[in-house]
Amino acid sequence: MSDQQPPKIEFPCADYPIKVIGHNRDDFRGFVIETVQFHAPDLDIDQVSIQGSREGNFLSVRFCITATSAEQLKRLHEDLMASGRVKMVI
Repeated sequence: MSDQQPPKIEFPCADYPIKVIGHNRDDFRGFVIETVQFHAPDLDIDQVSIQGSREGNFLSVRFCITATSAEQLKRLHEDLMASGRVKMVI
């Protein structure tokens, strides 16, 4: 059994990477960006990258934000997942 704790994040944390995975729909990228901007207005849209799955059923949207608190990250995750459009946030 390991007593290792996950690494602690020091806030603010610049360039905090996030990947959001969901079904490949025309407006998925826009939905993710709009939701993220609500929680992290400093999102640099030019740095957002999109990658489709091998079969084209899913999209991953990758970006970095300046994470200001654990609460901010928690609320962002909750809002993305509550949409029913997001399968995973990493």
